[in-house]
Amino acid sequence: MTTHGFTLTADGPFDFGASLRFVEEWPATSALPSDGRALRFAYCAESDWLPVGVSVTAAPGGVAVATTRAPGPALRGEVARILSLDVDGGGFAKLGEADPVLGDLQRRSPGLRPVCFWSPWEAACWAVIVQRSSMLIASKIKQRIAERFGAEVAVDGRAYAAFPPPMTLVDAGGLGLPAQKEEWLRGLARAALDGVLTTEHLRALPPEQALAELRALPGVGPFSAGLILIRGAGAPDAFPGDEPRLFAILREAYGLPEDAPPSAYRKLAETWRPYRSWASFLFRASTYGRD
Repeated sequence: MTTHGFTLTADGPFDFGASLRFVEEWPATSALPSDGRALRFAYCAESDWLPVGVSVTAAPGGVAVATTRAPGPALRGEVARILSLDVDGGGFAKLGEADPVLGDLQRRSPGLRPVCFWSPWEAACWAVIVQRSSMLIASKIKQRIAERFGAEVAVDGRAYAAFPPPMTLVDAGGLGLPAQKEEWLRGLARAALDGVLTTEHLRALPPEQALAELRALPGVGPFSAGLILIRGAGAPDAFPGDEPRLFAILREAYGLPEDAPPSAYRKLAETWRPYRSWASFLFRASTYGRD
């Protein structure tokens, strides 16, 4: 199969090796095989919902990308968003100089940027699938849906199943989920087809407005809304208003009282602007493989 190549360069510190190590521990990508050298996956491109295979390897100053389809600007932008290479990270390190707790995390994982879901649509589906389920079970269910309803794409000689596009799931049943979750996924598919669950739309809005729009979608609560905006659309400067797991991590890291209100966490996050999402990601990532 013909492949097409291009490079993406990083503005500011970036370590692709750190991204690979995160992917290996991230429950949402636990089905991906890894050789420690390349990130390989298949997904349905947000620009046209057609499947594409992607292989990413390290390159001087960034990454080298090979795709199974000719990469136009939209596809290049999507891969850049997935690796957070669409954001100038030059100022992120300075936050760690002012915040020694964050600075310690940066020193432990230098150059680690948020690794995002392949699309906000896929992030939204994960958010529904994982509700009241373990992440390991949710990962297996998501993979089964991809294998049954999605397209198979060969990447570097190996078959990868792309999670199905919204038009495939808008009327689908038999997904192996409770009836309520399947109905929520169909509602999210309609929202994606209406353009609500797209990177362009979500990042064009102020974060608070985007989170409010997302919370109005079926099956999407405060935690899911933050996941979709931050780890789906890749918004670099958003902070979820209510995420108990993140709040617990921050309580331990900063010695906050057990009864600290949500406003205390939002005040803390204000010092991370314009990288609130990136800082929050580092704190979450610091616990993977630990709990």
